[in-house]
Amino acid sequence: MIVAAAFLPNPPLLVPAVASGASAELEPLRQACRIALRRVNDSGATRLALVGSGDTSAMHSPVARGSLSGYSVSLDVHLGSPACGGAVELPLALTVGAWLVADALGPSSGAVGFSVGPDFAASRAAVGLLALAESKPVGLIVMGDGSARRSTTAPGYLDPRAEPFDTGVESALATGDIDALAALDSRVGAELLAFGVPAWHAAAAVLSGRYTAELLYADAPYGVGYFAAAWTAQTARA
Repeated sequence: MIVAAAFLPNPPLLVPAVASGASAELEPLRQACRIALRRVNDSGATRLALVGSGDTSAMHSPVARGSLSGYSVSLDVHLGSPACGGAVELPLALTVGAWLVADALGPSSGAVGFSVGPDFAASRAAVGLLALAESKPVGLIVMGDGSARRSTTAPGYLDPRAEPFDTGVESALATGDIDALAALDSRVGAELLAFGVPAWHAAAAVLSGRYTAELLYADAPYGVGYFAAAWTAQTARA
């Protein structure tokens, strides 16, 4: 079962080497991500699984790598093991997620990854994620940003629907509402450049039961909605 989950954003600027002079500005968000990840790590999970949007659906082993070379830095990040080898195959969401995990928990977390493409619901990756969740205590790390249309300087410019949409996401993450995550509108999310929606849907499909939730961060620097939350499964009552 999913014994805990962390919901984190995936802007490349979270990586100090990419952020450069803006690194200090995002330190509160970076610290919220560390807290969420450490709570997941302390939950009794025996495997960490990262979930994030990608062009195609795929499963990734701990030695898989992602690259941030497209952001003017020569930096590869291993998913869950610093062992030699491993293809450079991680999408941006999982690359940033792998960096955050290494930052909070060290480079040898053993984490595996699942890229969520348009075909995810019918993919082998979805079957693999469900099988993993049913076989052992799993800590789920869900990568995704809210709308990138929160202000006139945002990447997608201002859309009046963006803030209410993100408020719905914020409420779901703050209350542990699986149904609300599952009900997020994919079409509206795409129009608002809320690229976390596919990963949130994938997470909702494998989460079950009740979770104690804490929202650790919710803001829109640069006009993009970023959230950090930690969910811990509630123990069954007699």
